[in-house]
Amino acid sequence: MPASDEFLKIHAIDHLEFWVGNAKQAAFYYGQAFGFATTAYAGLETKVRSRASYVLQQGKIRLVLTTPLGPEGEIADHIQRHGDGVRDIAFEVEDVDRAYAETTKRGARGLMEPHTQSDEFGSIRRAMIGTYGDTIHSFVDRSKYKGAFLPGYVATGEQPKPGPLLYVDHVVGNVALGDMNKYVAYYRDVMGFSQWQHFDDKDISTEYSALMSKVMADGSGKVKFPINEPAAGKRKSQIEEYLEFYRGPGVQHIALATNDIVSTVSRLRDSGVPFISVPYSYYETLEDRVGKIDEDKGQLSHLGILVDRDDEGYLLQLFTKPVEDRPTLFYEVIERKGSRGFGKGNFRALFEAIEREQALRGNL
Repeated sequence: MPASDEFLKIHAIDHLEFWVGNAKQAAFYYGQAFGFATTAYAGLETKVRSRASYVLQQGKIRLVLTTPLGPEGEIADHIQRHGDGVRDIAFEVEDVDRAYAETTKRGARGLMEPHTQSDEFGSIRRAMIGTYGDTIHSFVDRSKYKGAFLPGYVATGEQPKPGPLLYVDHVVGNVALGDMNKYVAYYRDVMGFSQWQHFDDKDISTEYSALMSKVMADGSGKVKFPINEPAAGKRKSQIEEYLEFYRGPGVQHIALATNDIVSTVSRLRDSGVPFISVPYSYYETLEDRVGKIDEDKGQLSHLGILVDRDDEGYLLQLFTKPVEDRPTLFYEVIERKGSRGFGKGNFRALFEAIEREQALRGNL
């Protein structure tokens, strides 16, 4: 189990910032397909000349979609290399200065020292450090701020949607072969996280490919980061495909929690969110594998929802196809009924489904 984290004192994932080629259209997609409300904006109309940013909210999930307003600069370079992707996994912390000082002292790559931003709604304190690839972590203290998001942003008038997507359950990173333990050590020694679970190539493999994964978690156990690396296989694994098209390490998928996965997935499918397909044979022996569950097996089969049980309960999960043209970022919808695991019993079915998609792309 995770050890107590004394110096970071993370309250929650504050937001996930994506750098994208067209933030206005991406915001429309996340609004129409996933049901997010656009609650704040920064851009030319707010005297920001270099970028446009849209803040989307649902439940406790906050996404920020940022696009450059010209071909030069760090954001444009990031998009040129990676395509649309997650740049910043930001934490709301109790003490930004201490978080920055302690992590950089332990070896973190400092990117922005603690600084204060203010407007008529108060002030926030921020700092930034690096993690795998071009991904970063921001530390944010918004305890003295009452504005829509951050100084420089204006409220749109839209109110955050209460759900059905409730919070970020976990964020998964893909790293190169041989680098998983390096970043496990980073989150342990620099961030004060500890290892939650470990899966090797015996757990996560098919006839063709395999990967290894270790799950790191903060002291509260609420912030969980599985870190994947490829393992030897007959053909190209999904991790290798990601690394090839993302041009390096980055966020592979984001798991969003719900308390009613059947209605949530039904709504998302109706809105056009593409999910992977699961063969009916998976459900023929479902009850033999996981025992009695509350949900109707016919509904789960119709929607393609996967189920896994451990000694604490069970969970239900389903994964989208990649949400961009590059086969990189995708989403997971997850409902937990006691289980704090990651669906170990579903790994083979899930990976075979992903491999079918890889084969269609000519990347298996």
